[in-house]
Amino acid sequence: MKTVYLVRHAKSSWQYEDIDDYDRPLKGRGIRDAHLISQWLDTEADRPQLLISSPATRALHTAMIFARTLSFPLGSIDVEDDLYMASNETVLSIIRGLPESIHSVMFFGHNPTITNFVNRCVDQRIDNVPTSGVVCLHFEEESWKEVDDRAELLYFDYPKKRKKSNS
Repeated sequence: MKTVYLVRHAKSSWQYEDIDDYDRPLKGRGIRDAHLISQWLDTEADRPQLLISSPATRALHTAMIFARTLSFPLGSIDVEDDLYMASNETVLSIIRGLPESIHSVMFFGHNPTITNFVNRCVDQRIDNVPTSGVVCLHFEEESWKEVDDRAELLYFDYPKKRKKSNS
């Protein structure tokens, strides 16, 4: 059985007008929300074996926050260029190419990719995976090469939900 965590990058800043989308940094709220969700994952979820991020600044910075919280060396984050503006087929192709020794992976990427991929894989509909949102999918297949687009949704969590449960 294989587990895939999909994390949408944290809230990014639109403060800088002359910066490319690819290079947008995280906003203060985004940094706080990424810490909140990664700390929740650290106490409530199984730790993934591998972290893979889009190379975009906001996704990679989110991955770094999660890596620190989950006790991964920052240098162990795999950067996958194809995750920036990826299609469902691209995500599935990356998943199918994972080493068989790995049973769980955490991806850091963007919308609409994250929401579209989740909705392709599960029966229930998620309208939007918000920034810093995490979705955990469980695939029955024993081999990454055999993973298709049918999975069980183990959980869907996001900052606003965590903040409500803490108040």
